[in-house]
Amino acid sequence: MPAAYIRLAIPDDEDALGRLDRETWSPLHAVQPRPQPPYKPFYDERFGPRDHLVAELDDALVGYIRLGFPTSLACNSHVRQIQGLAVAEEARGAGVGRALLRAAQDEARRRGACRITLRVLGHNTPARGLYESEGFVVEGVLPEEFLIEGEYVDDVLMGRSL
Repeated sequence: MPAAYIRLAIPDDEDALGRLDRETWSPLHAVQPRPQPPYKPFYDERFGPRDHLVAELDDALVGYIRLGFPTSLACNSHVRQIQGLAVAEEARGAGVGRALLRAAQDEARRRGACRITLRVLGHNTPARGLYESEGFVVEGVLPEEFLIEGEYVDDVLMGRSL
């Protein structure tokens, strides 16, 4: 399979991103209930195209990663946080998630960050393995922070220097 092409999102990606977000919803990574119609817009007042990198394979949008600030504080502006990552089922195992993760780190550096963090559910073993393989380390755990489908799940904070 060819390598994914990674680029900044554009306004015209909104419908495809919304569809991808709904299709990849899973209790493995989601703390919100499954989206139901009428669907909210993918872009909102907090996150727009410039906050997303997208992956394309054969001219189809197959993944995205959302890069934001962990807080609105100026003293924390040197840190970026990955606040969403999704890869279409048909593109999994092709390196799309890894390519998006690496591109997000490059973009964070380009925007002046010297550190990047993320939060991942404790039971999301595939994501945690990917993050660890890219140099992220566990920096904190909130035990049983979420109740998902009747099970308590840890919230794991991971980070790394850029």
